[in-house]
Amino acid sequence: MLTCSAILFDLDGVLVDSTPAVERVWRKWAGDHNIDPDYVMQWAHGRRSIETLRRVAPDMDSAKENVNVERREIEDLEGVRKIEGASELLASIPPDRWTIVTSATRPLAEARMNYVGLPLPKEAITAELVERGKPHPEPFLKGAQLLGFPPAECLVLEDTAAGIAAAKTAGMMAIGLTTTYPAHDLREADVVVRSCADIRVEVKAGQEDELKLQLYFAYSPAEI
Repeated sequence: MLTCSAILFDLDGVLVDSTPAVERVWRKWAGDHNIDPDYVMQWAHGRRSIETLRRVAPDMDSAKENVNVERREIEDLEGVRKIEGASELLASIPPDRWTIVTSATRPLAEARMNYVGLPLPKEAITAELVERGKPHPEPFLKGAQLLGFPPAECLVLEDTAAGIAAAKTAGMMAIGLTTTYPAHDLREADVVVRSCADIRVEVKAGQEDELKLQLYFAYSPAEI
């Protein structure tokens, strides 16, 4: 069991499985520019697209290419689906106790969440709201500030090593989901589970009538 005051959700790989679309878009982009697609995919998950572009094509106009990649991602939603248990998990948490912290832009996040029928909070931390993306802690620190809780009282759900590193550097607990990478790659997380379906949240009254969220898990890390 873990106890926290608020939960910060990554989007892709945590609430929404967009892996097929991400793979198609980035591999097509890499092929268009004669760049090794496998090399590009090493950097495409869990990071802002502009940072991926700066890494894999430092000589290109990253701002211009970022617009191109984002357009392709918004247009390509084939195969995008809701992660098992995502709807139920979000519904179990008071709306003022969670938000999304994603490397996607607001338009892309809206496209994917709307496509799978999940609610995107009006206030969320998206790519255009930060100067430094994951693995830098800035996105999660802004998420904690948005909800009004100290970082130490926040818990993060992530599917990538970069996201977990960002959470831990921010001073937050982290749950790793093996939806994108194997458990070994998420070893810095406090707990590793298979998906949202393995997490149950109960709302409890804490000190001075403050609400606390208690999280229970269906699987231990050793079982993943």
